[in-house]
Amino acid sequence: MVGYSIAPPSNNHESKMDVSRRRFLGGRPPGPAPFRPPWSVAEAAFLDRCSRCDDCLAACPTGLLKRGQGGYPEADFADAACTFCGDCAAACATGAIGRDTTQKPWSFGIVIGEGCLAAQNVECRVCGEACDADAIRFRPRIGGVPLPDVDNAACTGCGACIAPCPVVAVTRTVLNPAPESP
Repeated sequence: MVGYSIAPPSNNHESKMDVSRRRFLGGRPPGPAPFRPPWSVAEAAFLDRCSRCDDCLAACPTGLLKRGQGGYPEADFADAACTFCGDCAAACATGAIGRDTTQKPWSFGIVIGEGCLAAQNVECRVCGEACDADAIRFRPRIGGVPLPDVDNAACTGCGACIAPCPVVAVTRTVLNPAPESP
């Protein structure tokens, strides 16, 4: 019989919880990284600058911005989309939210998963109908309903396609962010 031994934790890590063990033993897997208001500064600077005053939440006309973990604002696409009105940026006195319209507001696009009704041969085009940027088009296919095709280069990141999906097949995906300048 082969014996196994478990090394005792080292002194410098005794008080820290092993997050991966907790996750393995039944904790929830981490969700996607939070999406801050459009045109927010880089995450570390955002957390440093944001005063958690909720002014941007109150200014958001669509209700997209919600109070997230730690009280910081997050964009929640479950029920709303962004119109890029800039009201959140105008309300932000700390500079955590900018409005550099020469840059994309977010570095994300969308993915339509296998649970999509069209992939199950059920006619549904609700995501494409919600997309004002025409970033979602439907490719015809022989013997089946048209399938959605996403052009993330055309996607504005407004999120209008996420909430109306009846099977929650539309999700965000992080695109390759631009390298930060020193």
